[in-house]
Amino acid sequence: MENKSPLSPHIQIYKWHISSLVSISHRITGIINIIGVTFICVLASLLSLGESNYEVTYLFLSSRIGKFLILGLTWSFSFQILSEIRHLIMDLGYGFELKTSKITGLIVICGSIVLTVTFYLIGKNFL
Repeated sequence: MENKSPLSPHIQIYKWHISSLVSISHRITGIINIIGVTFICVLASLLSLGESNYEVTYLFLSSRIGKFLILGLTWSFSFQILSEIRHLIMDLGYGFELKTSKITGLIVICGSIVLTVTFYLIGKNFL
């Protein structure tokens, strides 16, 4: 007789929490940041190859796709930094209570959005 019930919680019956969302997003943003740093290094290398690449790089970064990538990388880096601070605090043995874990997860999510908007406003000389 085959057992149809799951042995452990899985995506169909598992209730998502802020902690799991932040944990998965932390891993995803880590991969995005590696790709982003590689992309920034490629752009810097292109700039060092000559003046003709200045215009190409500027046109790309001033396009909608370039601006979206810059904004996305800004959010990704700020999320990663705040999440790393959260993990550092948890490595010290604090913040494992359910309420504290939810609060720190929300701080990471909201704080990364606030930091991204702040950096955007600084870049536009509004602040």
